[in-house]
Amino acid sequence: MSSSTSSFDSEEMLKRLLGNSDRAPERERMVTEQIQRRGVKDPRVLRAMRAIPRHAFIPGNLQSEAYEDHPVSIGEGQTISQPYIVAYMTELLEVKPGHSILEIGTGCGYQTAVLAILGAEVYTIEIIASLQQTARQTLHALGFENIDFYCGDGSSGWPQKRTFDRIIVTAAPPTIPQELVNQLAESGKMVIPVGEMQQDLTVMRRSNGRLSEEKVLPVRFVPITH
Repeated sequence: MSSSTSSFDSEEMLKRLLGNSDRAPERERMVTEQIQRRGVKDPRVLRAMRAIPRHAFIPGNLQSEAYEDHPVSIGEGQTISQPYIVAYMTELLEVKPGHSILEIGTGCGYQTAVLAILGAEVYTIEIIASLQQTARQTLHALGFENIDFYCGDGSSGWPQKRTFDRIIVTAAPPTIPQELVNQLAESGKMVIPVGEMQQDLTVMRRSNGRLSEEKVLPVRFVPITH
């Protein structure tokens, strides 16, 4: 596990990355043609997607596919979600600066970066050690410091059993794990794909001590690994 740095300036990093012209036209097309066209409107999410160099999170031999409208393999039988799904799930989360977010499934770290650049304190779990190591290296190379990493079974939640303002899950369990429900704070929101052969992207909310669930989109994610 690594410690976060509270002095991390996400807005300064956002400006720096937006000033990087490397493959910026591809990011702009990705945002306008794949994300905005499908209805994602949150300007902070769109700005984050324009800023983060998605290709930096993808193995070199597949970087040419980084901004295309489909998932891309990142090794170990895992994928990086298509850009629209990353943006849509992020918009659903309604991330505010200072939020604590639990991410289940670090993968290559791209979704992690999008959350972190929105000013959240991100706690991310990945069960495959080699993927976590690569993601950590990529994120640190870009300058992210507001991220805590843990290698283990994400369905068990964060090991310190704290609660989070937001929880996002990027692999599909057959049902919503109770440990994740337990770690969702009051007024919190979880976005999670649920199901086996047929999956639904599901939004869970906790309000006044009560839980609600809403299925928002049929999806296909890799199964969660235990």
